[in-house]
Amino acid sequence: MPRFFVDGPPEGGVIRLRGEDAHHAGRVLRLRPGESVTLCDGRGTDYECTVETVSGDEVACRVQRSAASRTEPLQRLVLFMALPKADKMDFIVQKAVELGVSEIVPVLSKNCVSRPERTEKKVERWRRIAAEAAKQCGRGVLPAVRSVLPLKEAVGQAARCETALLLYENEQQTGLRAALAGGVGKTVSLLVGPEGGFAPEEAAAAQAAGLTSVSLGPRILRCETAPLAALAAVLYAGGNM
Repeated sequence: MPRFFVDGPPEGGVIRLRGEDAHHAGRVLRLRPGESVTLCDGRGTDYECTVETVSGDEVACRVQRSAASRTEPLQRLVLFMALPKADKMDFIVQKAVELGVSEIVPVLSKNCVSRPERTEKKVERWRRIAAEAAKQCGRGVLPAVRSVLPLKEAVGQAARCETALLLYENEQQTGLRAALAGGVGKTVSLLVGPEGGFAPEEAAAAQAAGLTSVSLGPRILRCETAPLAALAAVLYAGGNM
């Protein structure tokens, strides 16, 4: 069933799609009166609707019933991702949203090869990718993609989560499985480095702030693989798989 995110609750039992969504519903999908569509307010409520009217710039949908979305994880997952090269971040954003991440924070660390002077356009692109991925996989919440943060600020924010993890390839003592053995908090942060990993002083600063340094095993994973593997493991440990 087609799915769209909307800005708010219905007015008089009707939700109206406008702009790009109206064009996509009416011109691309060719929805017609009487057909079904799911609309989501982006905050966890799904509306099962029937198309009433289709015009050039608006599609009016009559709400038949509403219910809490069943697709959201039990935990709030925040991914702090150091900027990778080329278009790898596009892939990371898309797949992290499909897995269930709640928020993505791009991070600038010492070993980031990608250091764009202007990040606004990239962030807007990642937000569009996140929105499309959320629609495709049936999310009930539209994940946020934040502005790029320097590592120091990112560490401070990550440390506020109940379960705060630093994915560090030089960690020799604690594996992710062991770190999650005691349970998963209601809020989880994952701090992931770029292609060159974190500098030793960066890892030390993150640990001093309260993040638990964890290994993902004996193999060195690519920067686009590590966050997805870790997210899947956290979701499993938290009872979401």
